[in-house]
Amino acid sequence: MPKQSDNRALQRNRLLQAILPHVAFDGWTDVALQAGAADAGLDEVEIDRFFPGGVREIANCFSDWADQQMLEALSSQDTDDLKLRARVALAVRLRLEALTPHRETVRRTIAFLSLPGNISRAGKGVYNTVDVIWYAVGDRSSDFSFYTKRALLAGVITTTTLFWLNDDSKDSADTWAFLDRRISDVMKIPALRSRLEKVVCRLPDPFKILRAVRAR
Repeated sequence: MPKQSDNRALQRNRLLQAILPHVAFDGWTDVALQAGAADAGLDEVEIDRFFPGGVREIANCFSDWADQQMLEALSSQDTDDLKLRARVALAVRLRLEALTPHRETVRRTIAFLSLPGNISRAGKGVYNTVDVIWYAVGDRSSDFSFYTKRALLAGVITTTTLFWLNDDSKDSADTWAFLDRRISDVMKIPALRSRLEKVVCRLPDPFKILRAVRAR
C-alpha cells in the first residue's frame, strides 16, 4: 500500500500533467489550472490543496518534473566510458527531449517566469537544474569551480533552450550541434584555471620583494 506522501506526489503529478496542455493555449493562468483540474477529474479546490502556491508553484514543479525525467533517462544510459563533457551534453539533451511534447508550454513558461515578480523563481529553477545535472554526471567539485561551472551551465541551458524552441531542423540536429559547441566552452574552465594557477605560482612573492626593498 503506497504511503500517503507517495499518493500525494502521484496526485500532484497527475494534476500537473493535466494542466500542461492547457498552458500551451492559455498560459500560466487560472483558466489553464481549472481546465486541467477538470480533465484530471478533480475539483478546483484540489488545486489549492496540491499546489498551495498557485500558478507560480506549478510552474516551478514543471521544471522539477523535467529534471526528474532527465535523471530517469540518464540512469538508463551507459555513461561509464563517456567523458564529462559528453555526459553533461547528454543530460541537457535528455531534458530537452523530455520537454519536446510540451514545447509551447516551455515557451509560455519562459514568458511567465520572465515577469518581474517571477524572476527569482526562474533563477532558482535554473540553479536547481544545473546543480542536479552536475551531481548526476559525477562532478563533486567544492572549490570556486563549483559556482563557476553552475553559472556557465546555466547559460548553456538557457541559450540552448531558446535555440531549441525555434529549431525546425530534423530531429533537432541543429540544437544538438549548438549544445555541443556551448558545452565545449564550459569544459575549458578547468584547463584555464590550471594554466592560471601555474602562472601565479611562477610570479615572485610580493611580500618577499617588499621585505627586500625595505632591507636596503
